[in-house]
Amino acid sequence: MSKLKVYEYAKCGTCVKAKKFLQSNEVAFEPVPIVDTPPSEKEIRTMLSYLKSRGQKINKLFNTSGLLYKEMKLSEKIGYMSEDELVALLARHGKLIKRPFVLLDNDGVVGFNEAEWKEKVLS
Repeated sequence: MSKLKVYEYAKCGTCVKAKKFLQSNEVAFEPVPIVDTPPSEKEIRTMLSYLKSRGQKINKLFNTSGLLYKEMKLSEKIGYMSEDELVALLARHGKLIKRPFVLLDNDGVVGFNEAEWKEKVLS
């Protein structure tokens, strides 16, 4: 596997845990500041296809505890927006994306769950 591109927010506790996990398992990675450089629409659509293959929806990509999500009242709007609108919104606003966000060779992970990362990232 090539060097992982890890979209992260430096002050995010979950991202810090994920990076420590990668370091302790000697996995080379490139941190990408998700606010300044959010994933592209293509990357978001790729992640979404992986989520859908596991029966999950686009909602899994949203940082629902984030201030911007709450300010935009997305919990009220998300059910009425098209997938194209939601993908475009995520690609424009990195703060809306659940982090860390990591695309793998044939899968992806959003957020940090150690068991999931052991299975998907270390294999």
